[in-house]
Amino acid sequence: MPEHRLAEVREPFSVRLRAETAVRHRQAESEPFVLDLLAGRLPLSAYALLAAQHWFVYEALERIADEHGADPLLAPFLALGLRRLPRLQDDLVHLVGPDWSERIAPLPATRRYVERIQTVAATSAPAFLAHHYTRYLGDLAGGQAVAASLRRTYGLPDSGGTAFYDFAEVGAPPAVRARYRAHLDVAPLDGQAQETVVEEARIAFGCNTAMFADLAAAPRE
Repeated sequence: MPEHRLAEVREPFSVRLRAETAVRHRQAESEPFVLDLLAGRLPLSAYALLAAQHWFVYEALERIADEHGADPLLAPFLALGLRRLPRLQDDLVHLVGPDWSERIAPLPATRRYVERIQTVAATSAPAFLAHHYTRYLGDLAGGQAVAASLRRTYGLPDSGGTAFYDFAEVGAPPAVRARYRAHLDVAPLDGQAQETVVEEARIAFGCNTAMFADLAAAPRE
């Protein structure tokens, strides 16, 4: 390749985003609550509490997504059909009971996480994309191993308790992840918008870390 062409080569944004959030991502997935849950050192009620916290986060994300459906930056990502709220509700019926909506409440870190989504992601498409990426791409990736571990460790059936991690309606997770990253690489993001996505994704991973810390400190049934 001629030397003058080397300067034109750009790292795909999906690669940059993954690399520049890797430390925060590792911190979140290495929280003691996560490790203890997957190792079976916590009761099933701890997983039910995690599912409840997810419900508050995804309720905010998907409510705001409904308002952003026509945004040219976000539309390709939202069109992937990754909504989790209906499946989360199915899981909560199984884990908590049919009156789950009356029995769950957000932990303090979850409230702060939701507030961040409602105040920042609701008004900035790049910031919303950062939160969408942090949650849904993680669900498509590590979430598959998490679901298998939960079913094995806690004796959960395939049809109940881990529906949140089931993306059968949109396709095989590796293929959907590839489509998501392809959208990132062609997204209409200038330099400042890319910086916003990277920085807000770091914050989003921090919100998840704080939520896991609250879950670790929550009373056990």
